[in-house]
Amino acid sequence: MDGSRPNVLLIHCHDLGRHLDCYGVDVETPAIDALAAEGALFENHFATAPQCSPSRGSLMTGRYPHVNGLMGLAHTHWELHDDERILPHYLGDAGYETHLFGLQHVTQDTDELRYDHIHSEGNLFPGVSPSVHQTNRAQAVSAVVSSFLDRGGYEEPFFASIGFFECHRVEEENGRFGFDADRYDTDDPDAVRPLTYLPDRRGIRQDLAEMHGMVRAVDDGVETILAALEDAGLADETVVLFTTEHGIAFPLAKGSCYDPGIEAALIVRYPGVTDGGQRYDELLSNVDVLPTLLELLGIGVPDDLDGRSFLPLLTDEEYEPRDRIFAEMTWHDLYNPVRAIRTDQYKYVRNFWDLPAVYLSKDIFASESGREVRETYGIPPRPYEELYDLKNAPQEDENVAFEPRYQDVRRDLSRRLYEWMDETDDPLLDGPVPPGNYETIKSWPHESA
Repeated sequence: MDGSRPNVLLIHCHDLGRHLDCYGVDVETPAIDALAAEGALFENHFATAPQCSPSRGSLMTGRYPHVNGLMGLAHTHWELHDDERILPHYLGDAGYETHLFGLQHVTQDTDELRYDHIHSEGNLFPGVSPSVHQTNRAQAVSAVVSSFLDRGGYEEPFFASIGFFECHRVEEENGRFGFDADRYDTDDPDAVRPLTYLPDRRGIRQDLAEMHGMVRAVDDGVETILAALEDAGLADETVVLFTTEHGIAFPLAKGSCYDPGIEAALIVRYPGVTDGGQRYDELLSNVDVLPTLLELLGIGVPDDLDGRSFLPLLTDEEYEPRDRIFAEMTWHDLYNPVRAIRTDQYKYVRNFWDLPAVYLSKDIFASESGREVRETYGIPPRPYEELYDLKNAPQEDENVAFEPRYQDVRRDLSRRLYEWMDETDDPLLDGPVPPGNYETIKSWPHESA
């Protein structure tokens, strides 16, 4: 290590939200809790989108999905704009050796990511027993990262992006989407704490109990990686960030712009900068992570980012807190155009299509949880405007958009949301946004002739 810049580990996973012990949830996550106790935890960190690729794109670019072009899933023909710069580009240009472990789901073409080293082939890792892949995906990823750190096969400073598959639902033989209960240790459905925003029903409890096995697998993977970092003597000179992309894969969470859909964990540990156990309640967006990291590393922060650094929070310097964050959704497995603005007290949601009351992505619709609620949530129409007073109704279950006493708030947030869309050239203002594979659709039948 040349002493000028620390190494960076960015650990991330699927569909976890803040479903962790250190965020007050009833699942044991001792390794992640310890990371938070040694670093800084952010209570009100939100994703720009309640879905995988768009949220990850914002994390990696510091820009909103409709700005960087990734408005849908990467495997459904959505891609970042050709000129987009992402975190490994910035760090690589600054002299970092860059490594990718596990999933990324920002692009189908990993060459575009420009990592120096990609330590996986598809979903498999060289040198790791196939039986491990079949039983615990997080164990497979963490085993390779541990080996990488143990053998010293790197030049410093280095950046490693470490992606776990958990807690994504998987399709099972009966067509149900669950959490691989046969491969992970699950909890007793009767013992789990119900989700406050969903009815307390057996199928939802069963899904939660199964998901807890995946959550613990993520925690075990984090424990393995942090132990290897310590054994390699790198803990004091490495920034460790643990974050999640959006909320858990349950109704009213993943795929929705309600808080359970856009909530995201964020924990940062860097000895000498983060005070052990500090918890911050300022509003943050995941577009803020990239500029914060660049500033921390002494790398110039571009002017055209949508996010802004929150490093002054960590260094006790003057910091102007955000008074709002924005969230959006355009395409997932269906067209679901939504834009939202959230302040400390209010959430305003604007829907741009005639849609069911609650959007359920395919994996949620075909889950036990989805089956418990889809007859109620699958009925249209959804109102075009939603306004929630988060102080009086934190579950966002009372739409006050049309109550007379909230009209000033509704008009103000509606105006601010429109101004944001206009200033950022949101294509939704020009009409419906075509799917990511629209060029292929338009070319029919010529390419097949």
